[in-house]
Amino acid sequence: MMNRIHVRRTVVLRTIGVAAAGLLLAGTFSACTTVEPGGGGASAGGAGDTLAKGEEQGYLSVGIANEPPYTEVNADGSVHGAEPDVLRAVLKTMGIDEIQGVVTPYEAMIPGLNANRWDVIAAGLFMKQSRCEAVAYSEPVIVSTESFGTLPGNPKGIETIADVSENPDFKIAVLTGGFEEGILKTAKIPDGQQVLVKDARSGMEAVTANRADAFLLPTLSLKSLVEQDPSIEVTAPIEDAPRTGSGAAFRKEDTELLKAYNKALAEFKKTPEFAEILTQWGFDPTVVEGVTAEELCKTEG
Repeated sequence: MMNRIHVRRTVVLRTIGVAAAGLLLAGTFSACTTVEPGGGGASAGGAGDTLAKGEEQGYLSVGIANEPPYTEVNADGSVHGAEPDVLRAVLKTMGIDEIQGVVTPYEAMIPGLNANRWDVIAAGLFMKQSRCEAVAYSEPVIVSTESFGTLPGNPKGIETIADVSENPDFKIAVLTGGFEEGILKTAKIPDGQQVLVKDARSGMEAVTANRADAFLLPTLSLKSLVEQDPSIEVTAPIEDAPRTGSGAAFRKEDTELLKAYNKALAEFKKTPEFAEILTQWGFDPTVVEGVTAEELCKTEG
């Protein structure tokens, strides 16, 4: 299922327990990555011919993050996660055998894609109106819920976005440029109640150090954090948070690539391998059934 892929390292601002030194190592692993310094390069060239380019060169470059279970960069440099694993498998059925991953912060993903620094994004970059105006999403691979990470026992009793709106003393940590920051802005939560953090570990530490009362993040991401460090706990999925999901994101002009990818993705979703990948990373593969990119792109933000 896994192919050998090569990863070029740019800036890593959103990591969970991955040593920076490990990301500087260059090496080749089976179904893993080669981490090379630098950025750009692979995606330089005219946009709109990305499908032909990928078929010719045998790979596409991919903007990724490091937020399990959506994406995960291991200390040995290997890249896994639900999003890149599905992307890799689908592209292989299209005759594109490899991906080159570029680890980048979420707020830089769309600008980097549109500047031709990579060819596609596969990072749990949730669909919402502003993003769908800037890029062309494939049909969804993942549908996700949001939760709060709180101190054990949830001493402030924060369970909904309405709770935060109704109590101006509550401070909520969110990732800069993340979907969750957009949730709070859409709910008109004042900036003074938002604690912006650079990565998931920082959000967790903001709660444990009492700089924030809760950390707003996808439910599965928080559960992955707690598996490593049980100093916080995860609330039930937030009832008044919008349903969201993600798929691969392409440049608007890459219409041929998007059409071919969606066709291949639809076929891949029918195979046991699709369910195996999502189940491996903690997702229910049935949740995405019937959900469309058009629906998810209506999410405000």
